[in-house]
Order: sequence, then C-alpha cells, then structure tokens
Amino acid sequence: MSYPPPSGGWHDPSTHGQHSSPPADPTLPMGGSPIPSQPTPADPYAAPSAPPAAAPYAAPGGYPTAGDPYAAAGSYPAAGYPPPAYPAYGAPTAKTNTMAIVALVLALVGFASCITAPIGAILGHVARKQIQETGEQGEGMAKAAMIVGWILTALMVLGIAVYVVIIIFAINSASTSTY
Repeated sequence: MSYPPPSGGWHDPSTHGQHSSPPADPTLPMGGSPIPSQPTPADPYAAPSAPPAAAPYAAPGGYPTAGDPYAAAGSYPAAGYPPPAYPAYGAPTAKTNTMAIVALVLALVGFASCITAPIGAILGHVARKQIQETGEQGEGMAKAAMIVGWILTALMVLGIAVYVVIIIFAINSASTSTY
C-alpha cells in the first residue's frame, strides 16, 4: 500500500511515476506477482503518474538516468576535491653552505686580481668537506670554486714564471752587451 503524496506536490524520485504495489501475498506463485490472467486493481492512493522533472542543467557526464537520485532535485554534487583552505607550501629546502658561496665569489674575483683565486680554491675544499659532513647544498659551487681557483692560480704562477724569465733574460743580455 502506498501513502498519499506529501503536501506541496513533492513526489518520491525513486519511483519516477511508477505506482507502488501492495505487499506480496504468500498464496501467489513464486515470483510474488499475480497470474497474468487476473486483473490487478488500481491503487486509489497512488500519486498520479507524471514525467520526471528535468534538471535545469545537465550533469557533466551526460543526461540524468531513470535511477539517478539527483535528477528530481535538479542538483548534482560537486566533482573532485575542494581546494585547500590554506596555500600549499613546498617542502623546506636544505640550506646552502655559505663557505661554498664565498669560495666561488673569491675564485671568480681572481680573474681581476689573481691573489684571491688560490684563497677561493682552498675555501672550496673546506666547503666541500663541510657539505659532506652536514648535508647542506652547494657542492657544485664548491667544486666550481676549486676548479676555477686552481686554474687561475696555475695561470698566475705560469705568468709570474714567464715574467721572471723575461727579467732574467733582460738582465743577462744587458750585462753581456756592456763588455
């Protein structure tokens, strides 16, 4: 037996215009439905059959189906997860070794004043050891400081050696030409 429709004209979305039937009679055959030759009485309390209300907006996946519980209400739940209530921050990064930065700066300044290049190279070695012990970032800067520092130091030593050879050659040629 079905109940009269509630006030306000609301109808149950699960029925979609279908009438409910009385409870199954134990004297009926296995399916619980009357034999087809017997007429079934109409339920006087059932709601009138009406087409289901169309949703004002179609669902993103297509049109609502007959078994869709949201079709009569005209609303669908939001898809996906809601945005976070706070801004997302990245994972904290490890600190860069300060001595590696100083070593690279001193090694690069060695292009202008050759005296800072060996200091940058030595500080690069110290910074690399600190990085291995503490796990800080900056190993690439420490290696670059060592490479640039030692190359500029070698070029400086080579330049000083060439300059000393030229001075010695000039002194020897000046002293031999006066005799």
